[in-house]
Amino acid sequence: MTATIQPSTAKLPPSQHEFAEVIHRLEAGGAMLPDTPENLMQIIGIYKAYAVPMDFYWRDLLYIAERVFLDPFPFFKYFIPKEYLELHNHYAGDDADLRIWQKGEATAHPELLEFMEKGETFKMPKLLHHWFHDRINMEFAEECMRAMLWHRGMYAPYNKFDSYLDSDEYKANADQAIKAYFQGNPLMLGMYKLFPDMFLEQCRQMSYYSNLGLFWEVMAPVFFEMSDRYDAGDFKTVPDAMNFLVNGIFAVAGRPIYHHVYIRGERYEIIPKSKGFTWLYEAALPYVEAVFYRTSPFRGTKSYNAQARQIPDDQKDFHYGILYADVFPVGTAGIPPTLLMQDMLHFLPQYLVDYYHQHCRGEEDMLIQLGITFQRSMYCVTSAVIQALRTALLYPLDDPNPKHLQANREFFEAQLNRFTRPEYGIRDAARLRYIQRQDYR
Repeated sequence: MTATIQPSTAKLPPSQHEFAEVIHRLEAGGAMLPDTPENLMQIIGIYKAYAVPMDFYWRDLLYIAERVFLDPFPFFKYFIPKEYLELHNHYAGDDADLRIWQKGEATAHPELLEFMEKGETFKMPKLLHHWFHDRINMEFAEECMRAMLWHRGMYAPYNKFDSYLDSDEYKANADQAIKAYFQGNPLMLGMYKLFPDMFLEQCRQMSYYSNLGLFWEVMAPVFFEMSDRYDAGDFKTVPDAMNFLVNGIFAVAGRPIYHHVYIRGERYEIIPKSKGFTWLYEAALPYVEAVFYRTSPFRGTKSYNAQARQIPDDQKDFHYGILYADVFPVGTAGIPPTLLMQDMLHFLPQYLVDYYHQHCRGEEDMLIQLGITFQRSMYCVTSAVIQALRTALLYPLDDPNPKHLQANREFFEAQLNRFTRPEYGIRDAARLRYIQRQDYR
């Protein structure tokens, strides 16, 4: 993966957009995040800290989707069995389906296994670690899944995943799996007969568990690889990191998205691989839209009363994701992503810890600092998605035709317009202006 984005020698008049400087940077092959050594160090360090809990997230998401399924009392759904800890990542290790990333292990990361055993305290039974909340916070991953489920219909008609969930074929596949799962349980089969839509909606949720698990299965080795390459001196600039993400997006774009359930040794294909759903259109783009941009306001920060008009009428106008978040820790999986911040705290590389010690207002401020770093890093990921969409839908940055360059500019300006709208305080909530300053800490 060596392709880079090159700017054009042709010239356009300066952009008149509010974020003209960012527009010009995107046109030159850069990111929304300014290219500084400090920004590069921060985003790579936080990718590493994110990759370790993500290695837990994707494994547990698949375990819940494939094995826990419709268990009405899933008390132990966060207790990953050895089978899933040893499950080989399809994009890491020597037996990877697609050997793009050269480093990393196929099974659970050693730092993850060590933390699962000892936590922040000491070695004790899993149940005690769970009760003391001395563990990876899967609640964050589930909140991301629920955001994708709630904001269904994104990127249609390219995203065909959502429409399939409402199809007769999906309902027939789900019906088969539901009846098999509750075989020999007349109470639950009776409940299913009385309330079929309730069970079907739970099955759709399980399909989103699988969708997000398969998405993060790719992203975990990507972030591990980026950390290793940075340590080796391969990344010199923020665009280097962004280009790596852009190339990775295209390399794995066709990775299948599916949902299989395993019941008493038999596999039920609720969403077969043969449907042709792909990583880019059915997982990556909906994830970025639902989690980076939209999510939902944490209860208590906004009124859900329609008459109060504190949240948008249309879900497409929701703006409560990390790109808009005020990263003050409130102990919730919503906005800001406090539980993820707590998870990442355990796996920060030393150079990032040293950086925070230099700039923090004490140890308790570190969560806020890494939350802001995470926000910067997600603006870089969003930049990669924007550049990938521009590559797929429009023209090269080095296109000699000024009309084509103008089309690219209009695309970039349309993307940045999402951060300038005055309705519902969207413009004030957006952090794009903040991340242009190095002193945003």
